[in-house]
Amino acid sequence: MQVPAAFQYRKATTVEHALTLLAEYGPDSMIVAGGHSLLPMMKLRLAHPEALVDINDLDELAGVRVDGDWLAVGAMTRHAELLASAEAGRLFPILHDAERVIADPIVRNRGTVGGSLCQADPSEDLSAVFAALRAVLVIRGPSGTRSVAARDFFVGPYQTVVAPGELLAEIRVPLRSSVSAYVKVDRRAGDWAVGAAGAVLVVEGDVITEAGIGLTALGAPGFVAAEAEAFLAGGSPSEERLVEAGRIASRLCRPAADQRGPVEYKRHLAGELVTRALRRAMERI
Repeated sequence: MQVPAAFQYRKATTVEHALTLLAEYGPDSMIVAGGHSLLPMMKLRLAHPEALVDINDLDELAGVRVDGDWLAVGAMTRHAELLASAEAGRLFPILHDAERVIADPIVRNRGTVGGSLCQADPSEDLSAVFAALRAVLVIRGPSGTRSVAARDFFVGPYQTVVAPGELLAEIRVPLRSSVSAYVKVDRRAGDWAVGAAGAVLVVEGDVITEAGIGLTALGAPGFVAAEAEAFLAGGSPSEERLVEAGRIASRLCRPAADQRGPVEYKRHLAGELVTRALRRAMERI
């Protein structure tokens, strides 16, 4: 039987209370929300916080809403809630595409959007999705509030810019007329991705004016295929250009060999998935 090391447990009643508790226990304290990633790591002694600060009662950090020129998603929003949001799906179909293939209903009912992002697992779906959407992440801490582009949020596997004593409060996606899609290959339904790709396109007439391409589990810095995005921007959404964007993403990503497949297979998969995501997005115009 796997048992975590001893730790203190405190339940926060407000965001300010959570920040006070984090300051009280110092850098060895951690936030717990859904707990689907943190608790197994604690049982394996891969994570051993001295204190857990439970933020499950912080309704102020939950919910999906349109706020001016942004779609705002609270960090405590459950995956199931985001999937159930008709507004989010209408504005950005990529969000529903991704949420449908995240784990299973049990996990989606408990796991949180913010928790997935803060875990920064290279195989986590929403990291690539929000990077493709060029979202902005709002972080609260003892010095106030700061905003960080999703593409600058991840600094390495399982590492983010959230500092000790801070917490992720909200994800904000800029509203614009776009088409989007997310496609994933996994070994069984709800599993971590062997590879996945998301596409967000702003198309005016016959020209792609802005492209966002996110990659999951395929070794893309910041979860994005920046060179493929640059290739698409300013050109037509022709089949030839969509395929070439996939080739660029395949050539420049840096996947690692593991139990899900060798490097060359994953490179091939990256190109195929990017092209498929771009096609599916274009079909939604």
